[in-house]
Amino acid sequence: MRLLLDTHVLLWWMFEHPRLTPDLKSLVADESNTILISSVSAFEITTKQALGKLDAPDDLEAQVEASGFTALPLTIGHGLAAGRLPLHHRDPFDRLLIAQAHCDDLTLVTANRKLLAYDVRRILVS
Repeated sequence: MRLLLDTHVLLWWMFEHPRLTPDLKSLVADESNTILISSVSAFEITTKQALGKLDAPDDLEAQVEASGFTALPLTIGHGLAAGRLPLHHRDPFDRLLIAQAHCDDLTLVTANRKLLAYDVRRILVS
């Protein structure tokens, strides 16, 4: 499976957060799955760090690589698709992740129930 981790799921993985359940750990660690991390998540993390709203590692790119994850760049097509999404949810970071999952035929791994309104494959974690 090709899985796109929502930003909060990536942070749970990096910090071994208690919400990272054994099932979720197994899913991410399963070598038959390709785990993708969007450049949108890097932008979201650094933006929230700059605003003082988030504590996150300064070596994000190195940690993503060390985890064996694959970087997913943002394309013009992703931007266009995000702009065309229905306004069920107005968070621009989430809208871009939804667009990437849709355009690239990925399964989005998220705990954000607001994203259930979109027609995209997802795994909802608690």
